[in-house]
Amino acid sequence: MHFDAPLPLQSGASLSGYQLSYETYGTLNADKSNAVLVCHALNASHHVAGTYDGQANSEGWWDNMIGPGKALDTTQFFVIGVNNLGSCFGSTGPMHTNPATGRAYGTDFPVVTVEDWVDAQARLLDVLGIHKLAAVMGGSLGGMQALSWTLRYPQRVGHALVIASAPNLNAENIAFNEVARRAIVTDPDFHGGHFYDHGVIPKRGLRIARMIGHITYLSDDVMNEKFGRQLRAAALAAKNGKPEELTGYLYSTQDAEFQIESYLRYQGDKFAEYFDANTYLLITRALDYFDPARNFGGDLSQALAAATCKFLIVSFTTDWRFAPKRSREIVKALLDNRRQVSYAEIDAPHGHDAFLLNDPRYKNVVRSYFDGVAKEVSQ
Repeated sequence: MHFDAPLPLQSGASLSGYQLSYETYGTLNADKSNAVLVCHALNASHHVAGTYDGQANSEGWWDNMIGPGKALDTTQFFVIGVNNLGSCFGSTGPMHTNPATGRAYGTDFPVVTVEDWVDAQARLLDVLGIHKLAAVMGGSLGGMQALSWTLRYPQRVGHALVIASAPNLNAENIAFNEVARRAIVTDPDFHGGHFYDHGVIPKRGLRIARMIGHITYLSDDVMNEKFGRQLRAAALAAKNGKPEELTGYLYSTQDAEFQIESYLRYQGDKFAEYFDANTYLLITRALDYFDPARNFGGDLSQALAAATCKFLIVSFTTDWRFAPKRSREIVKALLDNRRQVSYAEIDAPHGHDAFLLNDPRYKNVVRSYFDGVAKEVSQ
C-alpha cells in the first residue's frame, strides 16, 4: 500500500511517498470487528503465517500460532501482518531510493521508533476501514509495538497480547545491541552505510551481529542440551583416526571445532544472505529508544494510565533477555491503574526464542484468551 501524505516521525523528520507491505489472513466480518494486528520482531516481516505457492521454505514466521484452528484462529479472526518501515522485506527502507538524492537511502534513512511504526500501521488500518482492533499482538519487539498501540490509540484496541517483551531495554540489552552494531559499521564493506553503491554487503559484520543475537535468544540450558562441549564430526574423526594431528586441529584459529561454534557460524552466514545491514542498525536503535515511561519521570504506572483495553502478558522463565520480572513490571503498572490483565509465566527451557516455539501450555493460554475475544466479537 502506497502513502503520499508525509508521516511525521518522533525524531522531528518526516517520511513522504512511502509504502507498507502487508498480508491478511481470514475474512473481515461485516462490522469489521474481528481484526487482529500481529506486530513482528527484529528480523521478521509481514509474512506471519502460511506458505507461498510453489516456494519452498516459505513458511510464515508465526505459522505455528496463526491459521485455521490454531491458537489465533483465522476462521474466526481477520489477521493482519505489516512489515515495519525501515525493514528490508518490502516496506520503504534504507535499500529504497531516496527521492531527494536519486540513490539508495542507506544511513540517510530517517531514524524510526516503535511509535512511528504504530502510527504507520494505524494509517494502513484507516485505509482498510478498520477503526478498532479486536486485538493487537506481538512478541519481543512486536510486544513493544502492541503496548505502544494501547497508549497511542487506546480507543482503537480491545485487547493487547504482549509476549516475551519489556517496557524498555535494560543496560545489558542496549550493550548487546551496540556490540552488534559496531560489528557492522566497522566492517570494511560497510562504506558508511552506502555499500549498495559499491556492490558489496558487510557480511562479516552481519554474521557477528547475528551470532551475538543468537547467544542472547537461547538459554544456557538449551545450549548445553543441544551442543554442550561436543566437538564437530571432523574434530572427532581427527581425534579417533590420527590422534597425533588432534592438537594442531583443535588449536586452529579458522575451523569451528565445537558444535556450538558451527551452529552460530551457520546462523550468521544464513542471516548475512538475506538481511540488510542498515535495517539491523535502525531496528536495534528503535528497540533501544522504546521507553513509554520516559516522559513520566520513569513512572510506568503513570505511562500506562492511558491504556484502556484488556491485556494478556506472557513471559518465559529462562528468557534472560526479556526476563519475567520485566513483564511483571507491566502487570503491576496495569493493576495500579485497575486495568484487566491476565498474566502467564511459562516454565519453559528455551530462553527468549520460546515465544516462537510449540510449547503446548503457552499455546493453550493464547488459544483460551482468543476464545474469550471471539465471544466478545460475536456478541
